[in-house]
Amino acid sequence: MRLVHGEMDQETVFNENPAAQALEFVAAGCEWLHLVDLNGAFAGEPVNAAPVEEILAQCRVPAQLGGGIRDMATIERWISRGLARVILGTVAVENPQLVRDAAREFPGKVAVGIDARHGKVATKGWAEETDVDATELARSFEDAGVAAIIYTDILRDGAMKGPNVEATAALGNAVSIPVIASGGVSSLADLTALKSCGAPLNGAISGRALYDGAIDLKEALTLMQS
Repeated sequence: MRLVHGEMDQETVFNENPAAQALEFVAAGCEWLHLVDLNGAFAGEPVNAAPVEEILAQCRVPAQLGGGIRDMATIERWISRGLARVILGTVAVENPQLVRDAAREFPGKVAVGIDARHGKVATKGWAEETDVDATELARSFEDAGVAAIIYTDILRDGAMKGPNVEATAALGNAVSIPVIASGGVSSLADLTALKSCGAPLNGAISGRALYDGAIDLKEALTLMQS
């Protein structure tokens, strides 16, 4: 399922079988899978554990998961079930010490998800606005040992209008933590723009464009690996 601008009333279901879809991505050459428990993000706790576990059981590539992961017990449970990386978003604002504790306990397995509208972070499945500046939040974790920052421009997400290259590049240049671009990546031209943005980005996440066929996955992987 995909949303537009993070709105649950603008959802589109692309495949009723998440594990089968994930296997298609792996067969095309994906070396990582990005998973989001959308319902969990709104609920504040895992909701779609069963399909995520099925993906982990069937797909032999590392996967990262965000959405509703807000305490150490949930982090430990997912990592023990084979998840390569948890993505902590809401708690990065509300309980940053948890991010630090988790990153120390599970080196290389904790990422921070920073989702922003107009440069300000949104939490709880993007439903709540904050006054927290996205770049300042990222900088606050410089010494925490997090594996990556996944930056999403909410206004671009699912809209097929291209990523916010300028904001993503600015964040990538502001921190030493690897930054992964997300939100609005809808063409090979978008990927080229991110590659040449002048910041050392670690990768890009695309969802709707892959389902719609706007991006050929094999071509995209070739481009990003070149």
